[in-house]
Amino acid sequence: MSFWQWLTTPEPQPGFTRTKLLKLALRLFLFVLVATLLSSLLSLTPLKPYLNTWWGSLLFVLLLYIPAARFLNADTFTPQRFQTPAARPGTPSSAGALQRRREKARYAGVRKSGPKVGGRR
Repeated sequence: MSFWQWLTTPEPQPGFTRTKLLKLALRLFLFVLVATLLSSLLSLTPLKPYLNTWWGSLLFVLLLYIPAARFLNADTFTPQRFQTPAARPGTPSSAGALQRRREKARYAGVRKSGPKVGGRR
């Protein structure tokens, strides 16, 4: 796995583990480095008087932070595909429960209910 993939792949473990904190620190350091370099490079251009105003700084920050928000929050909000569904206590996971769910889904949308258990009445 490359360094960039390691840095941007969220970890499915809950809580702040050592590797999560390391990744977060590295991402924050890289973001600060890029922000500082861009700011210093833009100050060498004719845009310097505009960047020294409050609205110029605001535009710079918004144009930089909005694309980087996903990069910075990679471990804070774990995508749904990496989350494991939590097992609810008391939920049966037997074959009988699966059969009942299948039977219920078979008659979904039908006004008359499915056949009752135990034969004819």
